[in-house]
Amino acid sequence: MTRIGYIVGSLSSTSINRQVAKALVGLAPADVELVELDFRALPLYTPDYDADYPAEATAWKDAIESVDGIIILTPEYSRSLPGSLKNALDWAARPWGTNSFNGKPVAIAGASISSVGTAAAQQHLRAILGHFNALTMGQPEVFFQYNPAAFGPDGAVVDDAVKAILSGFLAAAIAHVETHAPVAVGA
Repeated sequence: MTRIGYIVGSLSSTSINRQVAKALVGLAPADVELVELDFRALPLYTPDYDADYPAEATAWKDAIESVDGIIILTPEYSRSLPGSLKNALDWAARPWGTNSFNGKPVAIAGASISSVGTAAAQQHLRAILGHFNALTMGQPEVFFQYNPAAFGPDGAVVDDAVKAILSGFLAAAIAHVETHAPVAVGA
């Protein structure tokens, strides 16, 4: 069983990226488990915490390390990623020398009501993940223009074109994770 964590970059209770994440869960094959990695309990990061890491931050790092790979679904705020997502990434990379994203396969997508999607946010996210030494999937790039009519009342994708985009992205993300996930070696 391949276990992939997904991170929704928005704190909004009506996040369209959370709706897209739930649609991906519904599209996942039976041998792939998609689990949310929730960072909403994290306080604002400051190095003052490095000597005595809070339990919420330790749980966040453990959640990242417990999955084979990660999908990040981010909105775009002010031509960049949301501050809350950046905060979660900062927690994951600290204290120095304990970066939870090191060598972790990651795929990025984002939904927006805008026709340009989340291109700028994804570029900034790629720069951060590059610094973290994460193995970030290059293609396909998914700057998804959200249309509520593409989703049914249960959150399932009902539009064939949208289903093809999300299914293609998910298949590529799964292949990326399965190719690059660390292999456990027995003692």
